[in-house]
Amino acid sequence: MDFALVSQQILENVGGKSNILGNIVCMTRLRLQLRDRALVNLEKLKNIEGVLGVVEADTLQIVFGPGTVNKVGEAFANLTGLSLGSIDENLGAVDLATTNKAINKQKHDKPLQRFLQRIANIFIPLLPGIIAAGLINGVSNVINVTSQNAFAMEWWYQCIRTMGWGLFTFLPIYVGMNAAKEFRGTPILGAIGGAMSVAVPSMPLLTMIDEKAIILPFVDKAFAPGAGGLLAALFVGIFFAYLERGIRKFMPSFLDTFLTPLCTVIIGSLLALLILQPLGDFLTTGIYSSLNFVYEKLGILGGYLLSAGFLPLVSVGLHQALTPIHVLLNNPDGPTQGINYLLPILMMAGGGQVGAGLALYLKTKNQKLKQLTRDSLPVGILGIGEPMMYAVTLPLGKPFLTACLGSGFGGALAVLFHLGTVSQGVSGLFGMLIMVPGTQIQFIIAMIGAYIGGFILTWFFGVDEKRINEIYG
Repeated sequence: MDFALVSQQILENVGGKSNILGNIVCMTRLRLQLRDRALVNLEKLKNIEGVLGVVEADTLQIVFGPGTVNKVGEAFANLTGLSLGSIDENLGAVDLATTNKAINKQKHDKPLQRFLQRIANIFIPLLPGIIAAGLINGVSNVINVTSQNAFAMEWWYQCIRTMGWGLFTFLPIYVGMNAAKEFRGTPILGAIGGAMSVAVPSMPLLTMIDEKAIILPFVDKAFAPGAGGLLAALFVGIFFAYLERGIRKFMPSFLDTFLTPLCTVIIGSLLALLILQPLGDFLTTGIYSSLNFVYEKLGILGGYLLSAGFLPLVSVGLHQALTPIHVLLNNPDGPTQGINYLLPILMMAGGGQVGAGLALYLKTKNQKLKQLTRDSLPVGILGIGEPMMYAVTLPLGKPFLTACLGSGFGGALAVLFHLGTVSQGVSGLFGMLIMVPGTQIQFIIAMIGAYIGGFILTWFFGVDEKRINEIYG
């Protein structure tokens, strides 16, 4: 075997010298630390003379077998200018998680995931306001009940409450604006479309003459601006963006400034009223009915399934679809009066991972894995689960599965205790801050249940020392 030639072929198929951060050999493998995994040509690597296999883990591991690997490693180190053993074995959990997440994202970067990410981009800028307004509404409701409206005539108290009311009342405008912006339309036109979902008495479509309302065609009913809710505003904002760009293609340049916005608003509003708002109403009703079925009919089983199935959605990016649903549930004018019963169930998924990580830390003899779990556990407890998932459980496989199954016990307890949040934006133990006042203890019990479930299942079924050594050396 020409070891210099083999090394040169490896270097060419892993992105070149500039892509190598470090190289090291173990008993059978040449392990490479890379800047960008996307530059690796796996098929060509596997066909190089002497290569017995390629393993994708925290490092790229090329299997040669005993003896041969040392000679290949020496030749490869000469090409890169990096001495053997130059891999940073103390790569932190956050850095490793970031790398693995990027790799995982490339594998699952499909049109659906990209579209859902764009939907999430519409709502994410609104989260600070949603968090603040949700907390104001939740806490003020408790104050009103416990004090028997003692502060009803206090100007400062009603001023604060107005902030919570204002966000959710006019939220369709902000959603329409961000939707149009995200899909390359004019934001203010999207805001105008979103305004059709804002229920205010002065809206011309709500005009009453002799106690008779304006009747819409086809449905033969009066207009109900809140029927389609935020989904209608979302659809209208996206539609306005596409409509505006379509009109602009055919509009003469000297008329574009005046007629393109006008035609967009007029044509768009008519179609939104007759098609998009009924569609939004239909989907909103369907979402509430589905969640109600899982929560009310399936009960504890439904809570278990929702919690256990959440981490796989996160790992492939499909959890983005839940962003507008959380906003719907936290809307005080919705069927749940602003109480989000879904979020506490999904929070338990992080608890299952914490339990799995603790079991791995206590049972494994691999020092690299101990370091990674030790780094990941504190932030995992506080609700930041990416280091644990992408650096520990997901690469190993079995612990990811046991973490999912263990978290289901926390989800079941969340349903049993009827847990709900008044806002969103935090997770883990920080979730106590947004729970319905008076249910914090039950929330902690449910989270501990997820910890215990993930720990026990991982301890007995999720620790494979051979697999751990293959991944972490």
